[in-house]
Amino acid sequence: MSTPQELIARSNRLGSDPKNTNYAGGNTSAKGTETDPVTGEPVELLWVKGSGGDLGTLTESGLAVLRLDRMRALVDVYPGVEREDEMVAAFDYCLHGKGGAAPSIDTAMHGLVDAAHVDHLHPDSGIAIATAADGEQLTEKIFGDKVVWVPWRRPGFQLGLDIAEIKAKNPQAIGCILGGHGITAWGDTSDEAERNSLWIIDTAAAYIAEHSKAEPFGPALDGYAALPDAERRAKAAALAPTIRGIASADRPMVGHFTDSEVVLDFLASAEHPRLAELGTSCPDHFLRTKVKPLVLDLPASASVEESIARLKELAVTYREDYQAYYARHAVSTGSTNEWPAIRGKDPLIVLVPGVGMFSFGKDKQTARVAGEFYVNAINVMRGAEGLSTYAPIDESEKFRIEYWALEEAKLQRMPKPKPLATRVALVTGAASGIGKATAAKLAENGACVVIADLSLEKAQEAAAEIAGSLGVSTDVAVGVEVDVASADAVKAAVDAAVLAFGGVDLVVNNAGLSLSRSLLETTEKDWDLQHDVMAKGSFLVSQATARVMIEQELGGDIVYISSKNSIFAGPNNVAYGAAKADQAHQVRLLAAELGEHGIKVNGVNPDGVVQGSGIFASGWGANRAAVYGVEEKDLGKFYAQRTILKREVLPENIANAVFVLCTSDLSHTTGLHIPVDAGVAAAFLR
Repeated sequence: MSTPQELIARSNRLGSDPKNTNYAGGNTSAKGTETDPVTGEPVELLWVKGSGGDLGTLTESGLAVLRLDRMRALVDVYPGVEREDEMVAAFDYCLHGKGGAAPSIDTAMHGLVDAAHVDHLHPDSGIAIATAADGEQLTEKIFGDKVVWVPWRRPGFQLGLDIAEIKAKNPQAIGCILGGHGITAWGDTSDEAERNSLWIIDTAAAYIAEHSKAEPFGPALDGYAALPDAERRAKAAALAPTIRGIASADRPMVGHFTDSEVVLDFLASAEHPRLAELGTSCPDHFLRTKVKPLVLDLPASASVEESIARLKELAVTYREDYQAYYARHAVSTGSTNEWPAIRGKDPLIVLVPGVGMFSFGKDKQTARVAGEFYVNAINVMRGAEGLSTYAPIDESEKFRIEYWALEEAKLQRMPKPKPLATRVALVTGAASGIGKATAAKLAENGACVVIADLSLEKAQEAAAEIAGSLGVSTDVAVGVEVDVASADAVKAAVDAAVLAFGGVDLVVNNAGLSLSRSLLETTEKDWDLQHDVMAKGSFLVSQATARVMIEQELGGDIVYISSKNSIFAGPNNVAYGAAKADQAHQVRLLAAELGEHGIKVNGVNPDGVVQGSGIFASGWGANRAAVYGVEEKDLGKFYAQRTILKREVLPENIANAVFVLCTSDLSHTTGLHIPVDAGVAAAFLR
């Protein structure tokens, strides 16, 4: 008897191998019998991957569970292909028990096909056959009568009926190729279904490898070859802010950069402009990548300045073309079935010859997956062109799926974005203390964070810890090494940030250190070190990131973690206090200068933050304790007792202030310093 656990294991095996299907693509099912808890009678059930799930990480909670008798009865009330979307809502009336996940559009395929186990997958090799101009003939040639060709039909109830009929009429078949889309296979047991799926995938891949023409993308284009590694990534970093601005004209996006060999080889070949213009075919592909990418039509040797100018011209054309595409197909029917409003005219994939691919989405994972899907599309094009001619589904069909009412409903069900969603934050000195707490707060509220620290190892550990606390991976946080006193090191860190997430929107100048010494004891080296890290370092970081923000044209925030000591004159503190005062005035100067670009600059003035502080742990705490005549372990309590509120200040309190400064609630505030010191009257701002 089939079990959900057996289905989960098969799904995870198939979904974990990218040759079988793309992320969140495809679905699997199993049929079996369980006892109805109400009647005590046996009931036939269908377990099928629910809407939006991913096979590679599927768990039992991601399965929809339906009664087969009720689902099969839907055939008798099916109103026809013109109204087939209504059947998705009908699936809810077939659910068993608590039902599990929401049923997907492909549920009919799994329920109506007369097989205990069904797999529907999107393998590159299978889609290559499905999108070849002579795909039907190739299917027969490659697979004989074991695999049957199914002409393109939009996913839905009718496709389920079609495949069920094909299986009934072809008892020798183990599966089918779905024109323009993917593959479906079946079996009497879970193992048999899996074997049949893999046989179709591997047989198609082997045939392509053996029979493909030598140059499926045509000959190499002179001047379009990949640039050397260092030059390529430097150019990518230089172009990234412009490209992110282009992709975010309608709404802010997070970016991802890929310079894989697959992408670079495609862009170095003569046929890439034609193929890119044809767009993707599999519904999963173009829903993630839009129907086609924006392609820079300049050789790799073009300068950054030439490339930026041309990209901006092409962006205007792309938006005009997308508006025309929408207008061609979004013709009102005069009924309630009007198409949804245009969702945005910006590209989600931008291809730069010699450099690579920039992909975009509402968060880092979505951006990364969009890039993975376009790599799938390149592989599909290679296979189809190698055997035949790439012939994706018609543009009108793409539009029908992109603006499908069911797809729109799925988008409307998405959870409300967090306050800092789509924002990329760079926090210096973020491996400990205030910086780490701030990075964690920003990530918790939806930002992608770059943990910049003098120690790469500690930065990466902090990034992993923050990501782990949110149950995610590097899609949220990355660690980079930076010496903020070095202009070259700062530029390298900012370049790493824009290549990781597409750009920078929010900067926290937190890196600092202190040596508690009197005027007579302070050496020139002491003075230079503290000013290099805090005054000069903040200047260099602000300068490098402001360049990115200005080019993006998305506004931004720069926050300085200054100090009570920028206002208050305390003993044995001349170098630290002077450097902090420098930072405090940078806030005012930059707020006045950068406001025309929509960039807000504000500061936070902490005091007495002992817990988790790298500064206090490095000797500053012992020195301050000696100055005030208390034990070092009691320094936090001492600071608390001298405040108005009698509260110890923690790193999280500073993080909260930074967060508030960067939210829409303070969208009209710039040049402000917020004291977070539990109340020190001598440091009140006047």
